Amino acid sequence: MGVELLLIVIAVLVIAAVAIVPLVAGRRGRHEDERGGGTTVIDRESPPPEQPPPPGPSTPPEEGERPPGEPPGVATATEEVVAPRRRFRERLGRSRAAIAQGMSGLLTRGPADEEAWEELEEALLSADVGVTTSTELIERLRERARAERASGPQLRELLRQALLSEVGSGDRTLALDLIEEDQRPGIVLVVGVNGTGKTTTVGKLALALSEEGKQVVLAAADTFRAAATEQLVIWGERVGAPVIRHQAGADPAAVAFDGLASARARRADVLLVDTAGRLHTKTNLMEELRKLRRILEREQGNVREVLLVLDATTGQNGLAQARQFTDSVGVTGLVLTKLDGTAKGGIVIAVQRELGIPVKLVGLGEAAHDLAPFDPEAFVDALLADEPD
Repeated sequence: MGVELLLIVIAVLVIAAVAIVPLVAGRRGRHEDERGGGTTVIDRESPPPEQPPPPGPSTPPEEGERPPGEPPGVATATEEVVAPRRRFRERLGRSRAAIAQGMSGLLTRGPADEEAWEELEEALLSADVGVTTSTELIERLRERARAERASGPQLRELLRQALLSEVGSGDRTLALDLIEEDQRPGIVLVVGVNGTGKTTTVGKLALALSEEGKQVVLAAADTFRAAATEQLVIWGERVGAPVIRHQAGADPAAVAFDGLASARARRADVLLVDTAGRLHTKTNLMEELRKLRRILEREQGNVREVLLVLDATTGQNGLAQARQFTDSVGVTGLVLTKLDGTAKGGIVIAVQRELGIPVKLVGLGEAAHDLAPFDPEAFVDALLADEPD
């Protein structure tokens, strides 16, 4: 009897142990989860997990929408990257239409028709090629057409060759490579009247140079316009470039001086100086620009480029601006902005011909990467194209 009772007690203890051990283990696991030791933490404030969308074709984002966190003006992988050649054609519609109309007489009536040559000359003038350039170009073209007995497509090709000759094929790269370390930073002065897109050009150029691996410092020397300084600060934050600035109304030359000192201390590769605009006819503006350059050169600053930003829609007024700025600070290259359907592209030919200043960069849109090197062949082909691609 005693043995049977002992066996019953042992059996009860075994059953109790089997029931209690899982409960203890469960409580211990939950306690560890509450302390952070588990892999799942329940947050009562969190909403329930989103259900996956039903299967079906994906809907493309509306035009102008960007993924969250994507800075404005930076192209995304889903956007179409349009080649500069096509963009030229899209944005030189006004000049292209005028030249196409002027060429139609020659193509249909032939080079023997005097009135057809006059129509082509008028078309070049309306595209802002300039009186002298247009007259001389027509004379040379007429002589070649007669000598070669050209007609139809041959006349178009002769005009293409003549325009390419006027635009030129010289070096259009920025002189910012292969600078000795003791000559750094290479300094770029960006000049131009207000409203041409000067400060935006500085920002886009800073982005392009930083993507090439160059360390850039920005100097906000347009102290007469608070918005310009604020805009440059935004670009500096986007690019990761320090911006040297003073209070509104400060001496622009002092800003440039401090910008050079900062760039040297940081061992930067390039110093981009955004200068004051206003009107090119203002004598004190030109004197301020001359003073700014003198200060930089007095400090042994290496001024590599003076880029004049021109609004492509201004036409022959752009030639007057180029002449004035060249006389004051020695412009080394042009940046052509605001190329759109109203632009008169002939100003490129006029400035190149009369002042010998090459167009080095063109603004082909509003996005951050829309500042592109100027391609003479793409430009001329866009002027003579029948239809955009």
